[in-house]
Amino acid sequence: MNAHDSERMKGMLESLGYSEAAERADADLILFNTCSIREAADNRFIAHLGEAKRLKSEDPGRVVGVGGCWAQSVKDEVFERFPFVDVAFGPGQIHRLAEFLASDSLTAQGYFEFEDFSGHLPDKREREFQAWIQISQGCNCRCSYCIVPSTRGREQSRDPVELTAEVERLAADGVREVTLLGQNVNSYGRDVPRERKTTFAELLALVDSVAGIERIRYTSPHPKDMREDVIRAHAELPALCEHIHLPLQSGSSRILKAMRRTYDRGRYLDRVALIREHVPDCALTTDIIVGFPGETERDFAETLEVVEAVGYDGAFTFVFSPRRGTEAATLEGRLAHPVKRERMERLVEAVQRRARERAQRFVGRTMEVLVEGPSRTDPARLRGRSRHNKAVNFEGTGAPGDLIEVEIDAATSMTLSGQERLLSRVV
Repeated sequence: MNAHDSERMKGMLESLGYSEAAERADADLILFNTCSIREAADNRFIAHLGEAKRLKSEDPGRVVGVGGCWAQSVKDEVFERFPFVDVAFGPGQIHRLAEFLASDSLTAQGYFEFEDFSGHLPDKREREFQAWIQISQGCNCRCSYCIVPSTRGREQSRDPVELTAEVERLAADGVREVTLLGQNVNSYGRDVPRERKTTFAELLALVDSVAGIERIRYTSPHPKDMREDVIRAHAELPALCEHIHLPLQSGSSRILKAMRRTYDRGRYLDRVALIREHVPDCALTTDIIVGFPGETERDFAETLEVVEAVGYDGAFTFVFSPRRGTEAATLEGRLAHPVKRERMERLVEAVQRRARERAQRFVGRTMEVLVEGPSRTDPARLRGRSRHNKAVNFEGTGAPGDLIEVEIDAATSMTLSGQERLLSRVV
């Protein structure tokens, strides 16, 4: 979601006549788009903000702006703590940046109210053939560790007719792959007026029907709302990719209850079994938090048991980080940092080992790869992504945006490698 917000900011700035500077010191406007999910992100940002302060002292006419979730979370103190900041705004107020830059007084202005979806802003996509589409904003869940509801507000779904029209415009512009975005995408549509009521599965079918869209992805769903109709859509809709990101957070039902996740271990594993039943080859990825307050060695062992049982194709793993204003930040039973780090090491080993084992099923297969550009490790090779969301490094002649068939000859926990299958390029 933050990546999409950044693209919208860049598009809006370009429409106002700005162009990106090569170095921060060369910029007339220094704009930060911030995340506040974890403490480490906050700390890194504060260091960058210190450099912006120095640069502004050298050129007082330079404008410093801070947007995103961090700005929203400290809205009542941002200008007091950082008086050199000229403008600050939350995720729902991106469109106000243009208003600020066009105003006569460029000093200490803040925009933090929650509004409806913030307009149809131009965006500057990283790749012309891939696009993010925000289908909703905000979240109605109250996970005890999560700051998102306070920074992005209550859940609001966009109109399905409007969304379909946006996909059609993107397809006409050459986009082949879209990723639908929301804090909880599979609760989409519950607040849509009755005459246009649309479930998430129905929205997926609408997007799939748009000519030119070859691939559909989405992030992130919530296990409590992962219904069978969405899972079946992965088997029935040609463009919907064989990949589901299903956040676990913990394999312990006791910890899940403390996290206010509203599902338990059994319910989660039931969803996994349903996915395996309808889409046997589906790639499953997840999020896991280590060291939540009160987590015992037994609780952690239950998380490892789920990792072994599911066999994830990949996982984002995090050490618990208390966030301001959340219930979890006040809980007793915080774990010592060495304990959390040791558990994290064991978790990463288990995830990577199982992911490496799972990846071997691709060796010897021919897979469709969407070319993204040169390989990061070997510019003589190409890099792309399979429908299972696996990075693929391969020898071939495709251009960014091409769909190419690649014969896979090796696999690690993170990447696949292979050779382009000649004379088999997908048109």
